[in-house]
Amino acid sequence: MIINKPLVLTYLYLLIYILLSSAVILYNKWVLSPKYFNFPFPITLTMIHMAFSGMVAFFLVRVFKVVSPVKMTFEIYATCVIPISAFFAASLWFGNTAYLYISVAFIQMLKALMPVATFLMAVMCGTDKARCDVFLNMVLVSVGVVISSYGEIHFNVVGTVYQVTGIFAEALRLVLTQVLLQKKGLTLNPITSLYYIAPCSFVFLFVPWLLLEKPGMQVSQIQFNFWIFFSNALSALALNFSIFLVIGRTGAVTIRVAGVLKDWILIALSTIIFPESTITGLNILALCGVVMYNYLKVKDVRASQLPETIPERITKDWKLEKKSSDIYVPSNNSDNNGGGGGGSNSSDLNVDEEAPLIPSSRLSHIGRTQFSNHAA
Repeated sequence: MIINKPLVLTYLYLLIYILLSSAVILYNKWVLSPKYFNFPFPITLTMIHMAFSGMVAFFLVRVFKVVSPVKMTFEIYATCVIPISAFFAASLWFGNTAYLYISVAFIQMLKALMPVATFLMAVMCGTDKARCDVFLNMVLVSVGVVISSYGEIHFNVVGTVYQVTGIFAEALRLVLTQVLLQKKGLTLNPITSLYYIAPCSFVFLFVPWLLLEKPGMQVSQIQFNFWIFFSNALSALALNFSIFLVIGRTGAVTIRVAGVLKDWILIALSTIIFPESTITGLNILALCGVVMYNYLKVKDVRASQLPETIPERITKDWKLEKKSSDIYVPSNNSDNNGGGGGGSNSSDLNVDEEAPLIPSSRLSHIGRTQFSNHAA
């Protein structure tokens, strides 16, 4: 029997992505939760991630020269990178803080609001138009989230507000990336994204850390285990790179299915690892609604694609990956569709919360892909 190596590699990368994404979320919950490692300082944890990612990216770009830095002018940095970094930092801050108050399972259900938030932000910024069919889809998703919230046993208003705020901050970051960077014909790959955005996000997080967490850290007994924080930051960095491998070999359908599978696995694991994460019948009903929504989106995407075998698509996408450069100038069609490619729109974006530095145009350029859920 002939083994299709590209196909095997594709499924291997998908498996790595699912495992890393689930592991990072569970790991962050374990570190931050007062019941476990008891390090209730989400801003500090996020700053550790940013510092580590920024240093690794610096060595890859400037020392080992794995990739070349883009032509970044002061104007682009001031008008594009800084505001994007600010909302990126906010999304990670609020998303991580939510782990202190609500369960991983409930957080995953709330993340179903990501398409809703992205669509609303895109309409407000003028990059998408309000359409009845999309609006009805968003209403259905929102109703599912409300039902899930009603069925949540350990519902916490503060944690829910933090998570929803983080989702909208991430949605605004996605739209700003589209409006600011892509309109200038500039797209950053994961390494150059970390190189430019991580240090700036670290600076933005420093002020709230100084006001909110530094006083508490001075008076509390802090557990600081170097290997815990090092492995935590390393896993978050590895997730960024695993997504970069996945988007070069798969299309939107495969990634969306992998995202749904990841959500189910993550919710199941969270109930085992964290006994307080109780799932109710209403939670399951709402989650099934979200899965059905993703299934319908998968059918739409599959219908919009020309029939082709998996090996043919892998070969085609791999060639595109080989030819792609650090700077990608979108076509007019890509610009008109908000960098979504393949007729997709901003509301279809499904960006992984632990690795939101992957630009939406990059997903579109490689495989008309849509990744997702939020931070840290």
